[in-house]
Parts: sequence; C-alpha cells; structure tokens
Amino acid sequence: MSRRTALALTAALALGAGLAVLPTQAQAATVVVSTTADLTSAIKNATAGTVIQVRGGTYYPTATLQSTANGTSSNPVTLQAYGSETVKIDGLSLPSGDWIFKLTADYWNVSGITFQNSPDSAVVCQSCTGTNWNNIKTINGGDSGFTLTGDGTVNNTVRNIDAYGNYDAAGHGENADGVAVKFGSGTGNLITGARLYNNSDDGIDLWSFSSPVTIEHTWSFGNGKNRWSDSAFAGDGNGYKLGGDGEVVAHVVNNSAAWDDAGNGFTENSNTGAIVINRTTSYANGKYGYYFATSSAKLGKNLAVSNGSAAVSKGSSVTSAGNNWDSGIATPSFVSTDATTTYNSRKSDGSLPTTTFLTTGFTTIGATMN
Repeated sequence: MSRRTALALTAALALGAGLAVLPTQAQAATVVVSTTADLTSAIKNATAGTVIQVRGGTYYPTATLQSTANGTSSNPVTLQAYGSETVKIDGLSLPSGDWIFKLTADYWNVSGITFQNSPDSAVVCQSCTGTNWNNIKTINGGDSGFTLTGDGTVNNTVRNIDAYGNYDAAGHGENADGVAVKFGSGTGNLITGARLYNNSDDGIDLWSFSSPVTIEHTWSFGNGKNRWSDSAFAGDGNGYKLGGDGEVVAHVVNNSAAWDDAGNGFTENSNTGAIVINRTTSYANGKYGYYFATSSAKLGKNLAVSNGSAAVSKGSSVTSAGNNWDSGIATPSFVSTDATTTYNSRKSDGSLPTTTFLTTGFTTIGATMN
C-alpha cells in the first residue's frame, strides 16, 4: 500500500466517511457507520470480509435490520462496536411484532452491541452456520432475547451474552426466554459465559431442537417471576429447559448454575434423551433442583441446595453419581449465599464477574462460578 493510499484510508475512517475500500479486491471494505440509515445499508449490503464498525450512540431503526449475505470461514462478515464505544440498538421505533436484528446467513461475527426494547425477539439467527456472538446484550424485549432457530443451524457460538428483562406481554410472559435454541437442528452449537436473568419464561430454552446443544460456564437466575404485575402471568421460570416437543436429544450442560428461578433449576422438559449434566449447582429454585423423571440423563458431580420441591426427581433410567443427593457424598458449605456480585460488570475480556457466591472451594462437586 502506498503512503498516499494509506493516508487517504486513515482519513476516511477518522471522518466516519462510511466506506473505505482497501486497494486490492482480495480485501473487503471496512464500513464505519454513525447513522441508522448507514447501519441498515451496511448490514443489508455486506459481503464476505466486510467489517462494519458502529460508532457509539443509540440507534432507532424503523424496520428490522436484516441480511442474507454470507461470509466465509476465512472471510466472515463482522459487525462490531467501534473501539470501546458503547453502542445500543433500540427497538422503540419498530412496528409491533418486529425483531431488531434478523440474520439468515453464515459466518458472521457480532460483538460489543446492546439490543434493547425490541417489540418482539431482539436477535434471531435463522439457519445460520459458523456465526460468533460475543459480548452482546439483549434486554427488555418483547420475546426471547436471543434465538437460534431453523434446520441447518450449525457451529454457532454465543459467548458472554447478557440477556435479561425480556417479557412477552401478549403471552403473559409464557414465551420470553433469555436465550432460545428452538425449532430446528444442527450440531456444534455452543452457549458459553452467558448470564440469563429476570426473564419472564426460562433462562435458556431448547424446545423442539433435535440436535445436541452444549452449555457451559453459564448463570441462569431469577427467571419466571412476575415482575410486570401481569394478573394472568404464565412464565415457567426454569433455569435450563433442555428439550420438549417429542425430541430425543443428548444436550450437555457443564459447570453452570441456576438459582432463584421460579421453576426447576435444570429440567429435561420431557426430553427422554441421554442429557449430560456435569458439575453444576442448583440453589433456591422454586421447584426441583434437577427434574429428570423420564430421561436417560447422566447426572454427575452436581450440587443441589435449598430448592423448593426437592434436590432431584429422577427416573429409573437416570445415571447418578457423585452428586450431593447420592449416598456417601457430602454437601459442602457455600463461601457465600449473597448474589450481589453476580450483577457486577464483566471482566475486561468479557467473561463473568469474579464472585464467591455459591463457591465451595471443592473441585469435585458443583459449579466453579466462573
């Protein structure tokens, strides 16, 4: 690149000129946007390798932001906040029933953006492959905060998401989960480092998804409580709803925690598959810590304390070993039962905040809370 070309590119980016194309066709455009119109256009017209950088501020689209443009594994489309600036995309100007952002595409990386006040679901990724979602927030929406759905939903990673305050008024809270992986299929999908709380229905819901989903290092709490003074409130309030609608699938949950949910901490939800639940903690949930009455689940090294109905409900096909309800396994004391620090800001790398809440100091049972 010549010095003149480099200076021109730098100037264009600094002025937020919108589009700066590097001088070889092998390198795609970097687009810096600072208006809702430019953001809408950039998302719609992205091509493989496009980098969309969104300047700080609050954006109010009047129609769903959406794209069907595919990236590739080596040249993904990137949508991200500009530097460390705070970016919010607000759904207050959207028509009733609209989503904020719909992606029907492969190989996108989305990071550092808050999607708030959506009339319906905030973010929906439909039949996507190879997308990465990192350090996003989906809050105070009219249905589930973040949704993966559709057949061909493959190798997507949702990392360090905060999803909270979502409530569907039309359904009296029956549908709005923090994260939903529903009505579809596809392997290699991972939810990690999520903080899913105070949603009207469940923290995470895997209803009618026929392929295994892996969840790890995730906290789900305070879900299913009527925070909206809805006289017909219908939220279920499970921390982890791991199936339903007749699908038989071996979802996996590792090193995660559920507390203060209105329903069960962890539940098969009629999924009879070989679900794996390993080194998790269920504390002070309204019903069972672990409800696996019909599945062939493998429950290992889990810790259930102070749940409303009982620690566990398990059928004869469940394999249970090393859990605190099993014979000969002691229940360790918690270092703290004060959840205040779990609401703190995330670490600089986006991971969950440091806390002693529900930690035990033991390495053989329960979530490590990180």
